[in-house]
Amino acid sequence: MDEDENMTNPFDDADARFRVLVNSVNQHSLWPEFADVPNGWVAVFGPAPREEAVEYVTAHWHDITPVLDRERAAS
Repeated sequence: MDEDENMTNPFDDADARFRVLVNSVNQHSLWPEFADVPNGWVAVFGPAPREEAVEYVTAHWHDITPVLDRERAAS
């Protein structure tokens, strides 16, 4: 078996714990617990099981349009 075949994407790990991050334009992202929060993002939920993090995003991120684009469209 090739080494690449054994690698999995930690962002897709159903058994991992995640944080929910939000950036300055209100975009949300699931972020594995082990990874540092990148600059420009703030942790707003977690760490929690992936399913709970996804539920948080679903409940809190209703409009996926970045805030700046929404503001431009409204003017």
